[in-house]
Amino acid sequence: MEILAVTDIHGNARIVRKLAELIAKEKPDALLIAGDITHFSSAETARKVLEPLLNAGVPILAVHGNCDGRDVPELLTELGINAHNRRAEVRGTGIVGIGGSNITPFHTIWELTEDEIRGILDRNYREGDVILSHVPPHGTVADRVHLGHHVGSGALREFIEKRQPPLVVCGHIHEGRGIDRVGETMVVNPGPLFRKHYAVIDFDEKRGKAENVELNKL
Repeated sequence: MEILAVTDIHGNARIVRKLAELIAKEKPDALLIAGDITHFSSAETARKVLEPLLNAGVPILAVHGNCDGRDVPELLTELGINAHNRRAEVRGTGIVGIGGSNITPFHTIWELTEDEIRGILDRNYREGDVILSHVPPHGTVADRVHLGHHVGSGALREFIEKRQPPLVVCGHIHEGRGIDRVGETMVVNPGPLFRKHYAVIDFDEKRGKAENVELNKL
């Protein structure tokens, strides 16, 4: 299964239209969106941003980010693509979503305690599932800010160490674009789509393993 993964759109509709053109050409098996569809804006904005992707004919799963408006998760549910705090399947592969971020110093719209993040995982995860999370796990290239500090979720990191999901797709930290491993788990932060970044992940459904990841730019 070829997964196209994006994150941190921050309302850039022009870039989304370019991505939709790429999807129409490449025809991936699934599109995963790891949050911050808008930049502190509403469901109305999110709908306009997502429209080209919804018309691309590819299965989509998404979570909201900490900068999405309060009504954005409801829109994602209405559109049938919301993965937050639930388990969905694409081509037989389970995907568990975590929207929002861990607690930040900035008091953004959607922030979760580590206990809340842990609860989402404990309730929904089944062995071999992929995790789609706006917030990255702590202590990886994906959660390191410019000054070198790691600001990701400790609960997500602990869960990965214990359960070893095959793949975690995340975002949130724009400068954390990269690929890392925690044991057997591959962690991918595609980088912000508003800066033209995306990732292509070859995922073997039979083996339950991410075989290859490419970090690309539109």
